[in-house]
Amino acid sequence: MGSDPSLRQLLALLIGSIGLGYMLHGKRQTHAVSLGCGVLLLVIPFSFSHLPALVAVALVLMVLPFFLYRFLA
Repeated sequence: MGSDPSLRQLLALLIGSIGLGYMLHGKRQTHAVSLGCGVLLLVIPFSFSHLPALVAVALVLMVLPFFLYRFLA
C-alpha cells in the first residue's frame, strides 16, 4: 500500500479537495477551527510520506470541527 504513487496522488487529491471545502466553509461562516483544519488538510499531503499516517491525521482533522462544534458549543 505504501509504494503505489498513483494511490498517493489520489489520496492527496481527495484530502486536498476536502480541505478546500473546509477552508471555504470556515472562511464564509467565520469558523476558525474549520478554516484551520482546511488549511492543514491542504498542507499535510506534502508533509507525510507514510500513507497510513497521512490517512490517520487526515481523518482526525476531518472529524475535529464536527466534534468541537457539536459537543463544546
